[in-house]
Amino acid sequence: MATTPALSQTPAAWRRLVPRSLFARVTLIIVVGLAIAQLLTFAAIRYERDTALRELMMIGIERDIASSVAILDRLPAAERAGWLDRLERRNYRFVLGSEPVTGTAPDSLALQQFADAIVDALHPFAVLKVVEVASPRESLQVAVRLADGSEVTVHARRVGMPVSGWVLWMLLGQLAVLAACAWHAMRLVTRPLAQLAAAADGLGPELKTQPLAEEGPTEVAHAARAFNAMQRRIGGYMAERVEILAAISHDLQTPITRMRLRTELMDNERDQAKFRQDLDAMHTLVREGVTYARTLHGATEPPCRIDADALFESMTADYEDVGQPVPIEGRAGAPIVTRPNALRRILMNLIDNALKFGSEVRLRVHAEADRLTVSVLDNGPGIPPAELQAVLQPFYRVEGSRNRGTGGTGLGLAIAHQLAMAMGAELTLHNRAEGGLEARLTMSTRTATPG
Repeated sequence: MATTPALSQTPAAWRRLVPRSLFARVTLIIVVGLAIAQLLTFAAIRYERDTALRELMMIGIERDIASSVAILDRLPAAERAGWLDRLERRNYRFVLGSEPVTGTAPDSLALQQFADAIVDALHPFAVLKVVEVASPRESLQVAVRLADGSEVTVHARRVGMPVSGWVLWMLLGQLAVLAACAWHAMRLVTRPLAQLAAAADGLGPELKTQPLAEEGPTEVAHAARAFNAMQRRIGGYMAERVEILAAISHDLQTPITRMRLRTELMDNERDQAKFRQDLDAMHTLVREGVTYARTLHGATEPPCRIDADALFESMTADYEDVGQPVPIEGRAGAPIVTRPNALRRILMNLIDNALKFGSEVRLRVHAEADRLTVSVLDNGPGIPPAELQAVLQPFYRVEGSRNRGTGGTGLGLAIAHQLAMAMGAELTLHNRAEGGLEARLTMSTRTATPG
């Protein structure tokens, strides 16, 4: 059986209505639960008052009606009309004579019990008919024959137990107080979680986030201590990794230099060129490996205000001097706050990578509001969509889809990616529809970068 679109989309529509934050969800659950509890309390009060009233009416009103009928029966027929106003009450009155009694038998249980109580109390007077009338609500007409054969009609109305208006306002006030307490309690619970999430988001490559305050409830203080300890451990691991890579780099410099000198003494020029090429590759790998580790350890360069257009023009002029023109499209148009050396290194890595795989490379600059987007575009073979994220990882190379003759260490894009995160920017890769790759760097131009 086919499902209509409206029905098939109903669960998704309901999910969109559910709040996404823990604070809103738990607060909503508590407030709704309290509201339901208040409604149940109010319903219980109404039910109890109705029951009490019904018991009271069963004990009193039928006896009052029976007593009034007995008084009318004892009075001379000429004096009965003068007593009707005296005997009338808020929920019953009397009409002398034969009055048409129209209606239906009582259908509700409460009204049936009310009618039975009146009939029982009127004994031994003959009750001719008992019907329910439409107006007023929950009313009965009871036709009774007196001892002298005359008739009297009793108009009796079942009156509910009234509830004072202040009771409803009191319940609403209680609900408001409880909702405020629930809101404050959930804020107390979720605020440390929000602070912990903010601290985790701010834990960038430089690992310089301010430690969390180790105060508050026991669980909150314990979580803050654990997070601060984790941050210190990660910082120690990162520093240790940089020291290990630096030591390896330093120790490898000496054998690489000795091997380079020995290659100069080789007689076979072909073997000499091959050894020199391998040594250059090893030297580049060691140098870039240390550079990547330092970007993970953090950037010490402070943010400052620079002329971005001047920086871009200076870089492209350097490439043009070596015979590799990189034209610029667009302008920043205003100074920006950033880390200039990190930005230069990112763009140099992206441009060098584009020049390896494409014959035409362009730099596109687009400024809007408080954002600046700098894109490096090439006309190379691009990258398979499934590997656009993977190439930002260290030592990952897509040689099969790019160019096996280009070489490289697989660290250029990884270094650019790490530097971008350290300066609060975002680096993404996109295949162009007309062919080639676009490396897009998006950064803020108004606020200082983290660190």
